[in-house]
Amino acid sequence: MELFAIIVVIVVALAFDYTNGFHDAANAIATSVATRALAPRTALIMAAVMNMIGAFLGTEVASTVGSGIIAAPAGLAGLFVVLAALIGAIVWNLITWWLGLPSSSSHALIGGLVGAALASAGTVQWGGVIDKVVIPMVVSPIVGFVLAGLVMLAVLWIFRRARPTRVSRGFRIAQTVSAAAMALGHGLQDAQKTMGVIVLALVVGGYHQGFEIPWWVVVLSAGALSAGTYSGGWRIMRTLGRRIIDLDPPRGFAAELTASAVLYTTAFAFAAPISTTQTITSSILGVGATKRLSAVRWNVGGQIAIAWVLTIPAAALTAALAWQLLRLLLPT
Repeated sequence: MELFAIIVVIVVALAFDYTNGFHDAANAIATSVATRALAPRTALIMAAVMNMIGAFLGTEVASTVGSGIIAAPAGLAGLFVVLAALIGAIVWNLITWWLGLPSSSSHALIGGLVGAALASAGTVQWGGVIDKVVIPMVVSPIVGFVLAGLVMLAVLWIFRRARPTRVSRGFRIAQTVSAAAMALGHGLQDAQKTMGVIVLALVVGGYHQGFEIPWWVVVLSAGALSAGTYSGGWRIMRTLGRRIIDLDPPRGFAAELTASAVLYTTAFAFAAPISTTQTITSSILGVGATKRLSAVRWNVGGQIAIAWVLTIPAAALTAALAWQLLRLLLPT
């Protein structure tokens, strides 16, 4: 029974990874597509490849997700906790994808883990949640907004005497690089979260010791995320690329450059599972504000902020409900 449960958890985890890919595909390529730096299908192929490569660059974030958020009980009950967490995250991903809201798949997963643990009377490691999730969740969008604005101001000053058409053409080419860097950061951050959940399931099921990530877990997680990315998330792409602000190539480049820098820093320096969605969205808002405040559609930003705030509790509630149903299958 436990072996079957582990297989189910792994399959569902990869399904979450796939939804993460198509839900967050817009993170990497929305700005490049909006500015016509890349054709949509070309951008998706590039993002899928860079997602795959990024997944192999580290496992620090995976260790945080696997061992630093909850302590699940051993055996079938622990596996059901992980399964309930994944169900909560997937349901919220699908809801926000349908609504076209760029919510955080990362925070949906964290919320699912916390909700399932609380519902099962398990242990939530609140220190890890606060240090690795809550604080980065608050700080990273602020850093993205401010830093993107500063980068954009620097770009405007450096190229203040250049011909606008030549500048636009040059940054459209540069966006190929910045979009690839963003996709690499997305693979680095988001594939690791699924790796961490799979290893957590293996540990509580008694099939793995410690939280070192096996190579086959890396391969499966990278493949599922890459496949999901290639399938595309056009609803959310329209929100990020067009509804917040009408981006031009210099602003698209500045937003992608800033967001990718934040992703790399938090992954390698702090092992924090931050939201790629929040990071790129706040960066887009930051570069948009340098044009003029009225150029940013703040009402759209407000809708996105509401989705951000609701993500963890909504995914937690869904996971708790999923646990209540799954517990009926536990032997008495």
